[in-house]
Amino acid sequence: MIIALIIVLVLLLLGALYILALRGRSRHRLMRKLRCWSYAHRGLHGDGIPENSMTAFRLALEHGYGIELDVHLLADGNLAVIHDSSLLRTAGADVEIETLTTQQLKNFFLQGTMETIPTLQEVLELFDGKAPLIIELKSKSGNHDALTQTVCEMLAQYKGLYCLESFDPRCIRWLKKHRPRLVRGQLAHNSLHEKSEEVPFYFRFAMTNLFSNFWNVPDFIAYKFDDRNRFNLRLIRKIWHVQCVAWTLRSKEDYDTAVKEDWIPIFEGFEPNQKTPE
Repeated sequence: MIIALIIVLVLLLLGALYILALRGRSRHRLMRKLRCWSYAHRGLHGDGIPENSMTAFRLALEHGYGIELDVHLLADGNLAVIHDSSLLRTAGADVEIETLTTQQLKNFFLQGTMETIPTLQEVLELFDGKAPLIIELKSKSGNHDALTQTVCEMLAQYKGLYCLESFDPRCIRWLKKHRPRLVRGQLAHNSLHEKSEEVPFYFRFAMTNLFSNFWNVPDFIAYKFDDRNRFNLRLIRKIWHVQCVAWTLRSKEDYDTAVKEDWIPIFEGFEPNQKTPE
């Protein structure tokens, strides 16, 4: 009888620790404002308009959307807005963005256009608080702390609505420790099926199942919408009431489903506010 009781108590303790490891914040006052918007993934791009370009951001603003954008730390300490570290896909150059200076950005043109790589400061000046920003921190080669700190310093004087997110839990941990009042989010997806020598299985397992939450306690989880039925994600929403952000929605059907399921939508390839011709 005593042994059975001990086993039950141990199981209850393990269960409590398991749930505690998935904790997040659910009462940040700015989340309600962020929930009121739809977000254009890397701006409103397509039809010859490059992703993460000033034109794409300007169009998103003109059409009444917030934006999701990606930020890298440059060699001179400034911040560039582009998705990949390598410029091969976006600008046709076998160069890493982290090796460049601000002045050199103007030498690279996005996807065969005359658009160049913008800086974060240029995007902030464009939006000027008119619509919210979801800013993804793209760390590289251990620069997670420097990147996060630099972004926060640039945003310190910005009066508009924004939140910060990253796949790198170290960025979110830095925010928890040094900027606890900012809205922070953990990016994740089901990476268990991926094969990578750079990212070990145990790390992919932990991030897929959001066990980094115990360390950085995010305000929201930005999860790949196609992978949303993960048990731990459902548990986080049910027990901790943490807001979820859906990436990336590529059809009106998925968009409507995400909104119905109370996800903040990040969309691409269509306009959710655009009326269908009768």
